[in-house]
Amino acid sequence: MEKVLFLTGRLAEASLRRVLSGLSPNSFEWEIMEIGLQVAALMTTDMIGRRIKKEHVGFDRIIVPGRCRGDLEKLSKELGVPVVKGPEELKDLPKFFNAKPMVSDLSKFDILIFAEIVDATQLSVEDILKKAEKFRSFGANVIDLGCLPATEFDHLEDAVMALKEEKFLVSVDSLNSKELIRGGLAGADYLLSLTPQNLWVANEVDSVPILIPSDPENEESLFKSVELLMRQGRKFFADSILDPIPFGCLKSLCRFQRLRDMFPSIDIMVGVGNITELMDTDTNGVNSLLVGLCTELNVSAVLTTQVGDHARRAIKEIDIARKVMFASRTQQTLPKNLNSELLTIHEKKPFLDSEKEIKTIAKSVKDPNFRIQINEKGLYVYNRDGLRFATDPFSFYENLGLENDSSHAFYMGVELARAEVAWRLGKRYSQDKGLEWGVAADTREENYLTHSMPKIKRKIRNLKKR
Repeated sequence: MEKVLFLTGRLAEASLRRVLSGLSPNSFEWEIMEIGLQVAALMTTDMIGRRIKKEHVGFDRIIVPGRCRGDLEKLSKELGVPVVKGPEELKDLPKFFNAKPMVSDLSKFDILIFAEIVDATQLSVEDILKKAEKFRSFGANVIDLGCLPATEFDHLEDAVMALKEEKFLVSVDSLNSKELIRGGLAGADYLLSLTPQNLWVANEVDSVPILIPSDPENEESLFKSVELLMRQGRKFFADSILDPIPFGCLKSLCRFQRLRDMFPSIDIMVGVGNITELMDTDTNGVNSLLVGLCTELNVSAVLTTQVGDHARRAIKEIDIARKVMFASRTQQTLPKNLNSELLTIHEKKPFLDSEKEIKTIAKSVKDPNFRIQINEKGLYVYNRDGLRFATDPFSFYENLGLENDSSHAFYMGVELARAEVAWRLGKRYSQDKGLEWGVAADTREENYLTHSMPKIKRKIRNLKKR
């Protein structure tokens, strides 16, 4: 049985013991070591290295507090045993042990993403390739070339062939039968969208057709097209057309359900851009819900656009959502605690420290460097000269004594601005670490401000000399 050593501070020792005592006794053997600190959050790997020697370790693993700072890999080598961070909150410890395997594999999915380049007719082949590569990096499986009414697409064939040369799957999206045939003959893998009126196009090319009704409410026309291609043994997708909110969305969802009930085994496509692009709301939650509904319907593909600035991460949002929903369905668990990237504005547990804990930590600080923490009440700044509290960062300035230290003032301005954003939105805040925005933004390098401080000071000194 695995033997695990937990390192902690005096304040958290009793709570840690209670949590561990509540775990399954057959999970692992454990011991707790309080290493001479009042507050576990102050623990560093250098401190652990000084207080624990290799000859004192007889464990398979050492768990340190989630906010312990330093090089864990180096410490593991020094002690000869893996040293890993536990969760930031003690209440998350059971999940850390019991649910960790559940979140380890989010690579599988069963919904294809068709990502439409809506302005393909107005882009050069080179620009189409650039946008396609960006979409692929976000998770797109098929690049959809959007054709526009009354707009010539002279380079359609060139675009299709160039994409195929770069190993893209390609679809052509047009209301013009001639453009569909041109795209199909050039090698397009899919054609969007064939109504009963131009279903004959499917016989002219090898591309997989996506079928739509002659009119969104004319379900029977779509059913007939589906039945015809089923008799022919042709591969196809069927799309009942998702209408925007509040202009028939619910009715169209009911149409999709009837389509699935009527044909339990066919491939269905859902175009979600009519929802995400036509509402002024953050798209990640909307896409999560839509992909969840698609998972219930056993949908095979979604068609999305990424046009509006508010929808600039739509493809990536759908990519994450489809993997989460696939895991949720296959593991028969709710889509919770599987992935946090779709939580972009708020966090489930943003405030980790009580006012009492922050005051305790502040009393132990003996150097002039400022520490910043937040809880549900507001912002706290402290160093050896005492603890300050405010809800407005500007309130701190006169009490920090930084009038003659421009580099430190700049640093504190950036950090306090970040802390205020985290406090107001309900996000995790950790000093010297960028806020986590999930799928909404690329992750910045950790501790980038700490790494940049020497450069900032040099630049400000040089400015003063001028």
